[in-house]
Formats: sequence, structure tokens, C-alpha cells
Amino acid sequence: MDPRSAVLTTVALWEGGDAVRLVDVPLPAPGPGEVLVRVVLATVCGSDRHTVSGRRSSPSPSVLGHEAVGEIVEVGPGGAVGDDGGALAAGDRVVWGVTVACGACDRCRDGRTAKCRAVRKVGHEAFDSGWPLSGTYARHVLLPAGATIARVPVTVPDALAAPAGCATATVMATVDAAGPLAGRRVLVSGAGMLGLAAVVAARDAGATEVVVTDPDVGRRRLATRFGATATLGIHEDVAPVDVAIELSGASAAVARCLDALDVGGRLVLAGSVAPAPAVPLDPERVVRGWLTVTGVHNYEPRHLRAALRLLDRTRDAVPWGELVTPAAPLAAVGALLTGPAGTAPRAAVVP
Repeated sequence: MDPRSAVLTTVALWEGGDAVRLVDVPLPAPGPGEVLVRVVLATVCGSDRHTVSGRRSSPSPSVLGHEAVGEIVEVGPGGAVGDDGGALAAGDRVVWGVTVACGACDRCRDGRTAKCRAVRKVGHEAFDSGWPLSGTYARHVLLPAGATIARVPVTVPDALAAPAGCATATVMATVDAAGPLAGRRVLVSGAGMLGLAAVVAARDAGATEVVVTDPDVGRRRLATRFGATATLGIHEDVAPVDVAIELSGASAAVARCLDALDVGGRLVLAGSVAPAPAVPLDPERVVRGWLTVTGVHNYEPRHLRAALRLLDRTRDAVPWGELVTPAAPLAAVGALLTGPAGTAPRAAVVP
């Protein structure tokens, strides 16, 4: 008998609906180019709550979770390199990208690896597939060859690093799509985890005004502490802006962002990841106003690097730590996915 088969790890297995149970499974040896990681801290993204509630389709049974920081346990034969080009080794503290691309299809060659035709995603693969340990609600995750893996600066705490692989990196992709922000007026729609990170990123990029809209008074107050120059309720008028970043996914918010654009303005949509009512678009206004509307879904490897750099630069300037709750044990994952949303944007789990 292979002695490795006697070594077990524990996963929170989602079996559809609100069924989540802890299961002990064999700990695999990493194959060529693969990296076995011990999950140090995972955070619960709202998209996983959407999966469990039925708002988003995903294979089951599966191990959910895609935001985490971990420590490399073992690197497979032939080794693996980090996003900085350096060899990865046991003991490295790392985060990783959500998507794993083939690197060879037309989309990958065009620089849109997030939309690879054969894309696989952390925390989105069936447990009975060739990648059962794909999710972070587990003691270990196995990262395939070709995964984007980044070493975390020692100055960035776990609670800041874990969401970098989804929320913060996605925000860096939206800021990239927005174009140069120095001296610009920016509207951020939605003050959840992504919205607050977008405020920090926009100010860091030199935006002179960052206005945040959100229906929740508490979130608006928090946005001010993260650098917003003004906050508005959803029924208050918005002055013209150069860039609008929409992160809530609400159709009314999308329309409001469009209406707020000044001549030459650009709207970046990143929150509309589920079916919603259509938004009217006046093509004459787009033409006469030289407006641009673009979308962002997931991100490229460079955005994960940019996320870590942003967190490192701003770790003491804004209260990042308040966005993540004290860590709960792995056994609490089911309740965190199905129970009421917490007061902080992210719940944390220590497997």
C-alpha cells in the first residue's frame, strides 16, 4: 500500500443546497508542476453564498472557497515557479489566482487568460473530477500546474492577504480597465468588500475625487474611513464623473452610473455577475458624449501582483482588518454559507 494514501486531510464538502459536511480524504502527492498548500486562513466570498442559495450554478459535490492564504507543503516533480519567476519551495507563504488557464488557446494568446476556453477555477470544480481538492474550505488545496501563485510579503497579515486572490485582484482589474485615474473624478457604486478596495485603489492611483454610493449608512461611513471624498445614498444626485466603477450588480445602480458620466467618461462594470433586469441605453448619448462601457470578470495574473502591492502600501493607512471577522473553525463553514450575512464583508475560517 502506498504510505501516502494513509495520510488524510479534511474538507468541507458541499453536497448541494445547504448540505455541507466535514469529510476526511486522502492527501495527494503533487504531480509534475503541482503545488500542495496548507490553508492557513480562508475568507468567505459572497459568490459562494450565492452558490449555496441557488443564485449561481456550480457542480456538486465540491469543495467551495477560492479566497485564502496558505503555506506550501510540497512542490511536485520538476518544480513550479511563482508569478515573480522564482522557484517555489516548501514553507513559502502564498496566495493564488482564481483561474487556471491552458496558456495555448486564442484567448490566452490574446492576454485574456481569465476567459481561457479550457479554464478551471479554484473552488468551482466537481469533487469527482480530476481536481477534487480545488477549494479553500479545507485543510489543504492542490494547485495545478500553470496556476498563478504569488508569495505574500511578510508585512501583509493573513486577513489582508486571503481576499487578495479574488476581491482585491478583481478590483485591480477594474482600475486597470478604467484607465489612468490621476486627477480624475471617480464614482464607486457599492461599498462592500470590492467597493471599499476600489476606493483605496482609486485614491492610490491619484484620483482627486472618489464618491461612493450605497444604501447602507454604516457602509458609507466606512467608505469615508477608506478614503472616499464623499458618500451618497442611492436616491441622492451624483455630480458628473470621469469614471464610474459599478460593483453592486443592481440594474438601477448601473443606470445611475451611466447617467453620471461626463463627456469622455468610462463605465466599468464588474458587479453584474448574475441575471438582472436589462438597463436602457441611449446610443445617442453614448455617441455624443464619447462614452465607453466595458466589463471585467475575474482578472489576469498581473492584477494579483498589483493587489498584493496595494495591500502592502496601504496596510497601515486604512482599516483593512475591520473587513474580516475573527476566524471560525472549518466546522463553521456550513453556517457561514447558509446563515445571515455577518456585519463585516468577509468571514474568516482557519482550517
